Amino acid sequence: MDYSELLLLAEAAQRHAYAPYSEFPVGVALLTKDGKIFTGCNVENASFGLTICAERVAIGKAISEGCREFKAIAITAAKATPCLPCGACRQVLAEFAPDLELVFRQAEKQVWVLTLNDVLPFQFTNASLGGPA
Repeated sequence: MDYSELLLLAEAAQRHAYAPYSEFPVGVALLTKDGKIFTGCNVENASFGLTICAERVAIGKAISEGCREFKAIAITAAKATPCLPCGACRQVLAEFAPDLELVFRQAEKQVWVLTLNDVLPFQFTNASLGGPA
């Protein structure tokens, strides 16, 4: 699949990031299975533990709008190519889309796609708690 538009939307969202402490702006564009797109950017806080990653901003927006089935997420950052989600974001994404495709643009502008299973192979799920898979 061509994820060019998704990457462009992630880059646009990255420009809205509030990252005065890390100077590491991140942008994402989250694609639902029915074709809707939700963007997000990181929002830092002087109390670092209160910082919100771009991935969790986008998934929170999607969930609040009633969307819970996701196909792909494009992730961009100014200083890291590719910029993989942190562990907390991987687990939050796995809650809703264990087979999610992660889309990045390499430094040479080549598109690179991994799955969430590639970067979080042993996800903690409802089944881990004894519930249904």
